[in-house]
Amino acid sequence: MRIISGKLKGRRITAPKNLPVRPTTDMAKESLFNILNNLYYFDAISVIDLFSGTGNIAYEFASRGTQDIYAIDGNFGCVKFIHKTAKELDLPIHPYKSDVYKFLEKTNLTADVIFADPPYGLEVEDFLKIVNLTFEKGLLNDDGILIIEHSKHMDLSEHEQFSYAKKYGGSTFSFFEAP
Repeated sequence: MRIISGKLKGRRITAPKNLPVRPTTDMAKESLFNILNNLYYFDAISVIDLFSGTGNIAYEFASRGTQDIYAIDGNFGCVKFIHKTAKELDLPIHPYKSDVYKFLEKTNLTADVIFADPPYGLEVEDFLKIVNLTFEKGLLNDDGILIIEHSKHMDLSEHEQFSYAKKYGGSTFSFFEAP
């Protein structure tokens, strides 16, 4: 994976082969950050990255100046890799090992952007549970946005907080906002 923009632009990060991950493609990530670049000043927001995997999305936010990033994943190897990489690159990423649903139920953190990239094999209900917990617990700051990456074959548009979706190759980003 490579960092697309910011102070670490062009930097390649190689994750161990044994991690159970499917990193967001560079094309999809670049498109996502083009959208976010029009919505936020990266140095003025906080981010929660759910199902962080390799930390791909967290590194991109950090490279662009975000200083308050929490990376949540249930796999110890993923969390260990994010911690090691963030430390080596001096990035303000706080990795936590936790089941994402339990984290959402118990956390007091709020953020401007919450990004979730669950395994594509989960049921629609599991994806919607992320949306429901985010809004029930008030985890987004004012004008905050929840973004869920999922397969292009899944449709989350029926949720009342759904705003819009963008498709890139086999992936879709669904955006959710408070009314």
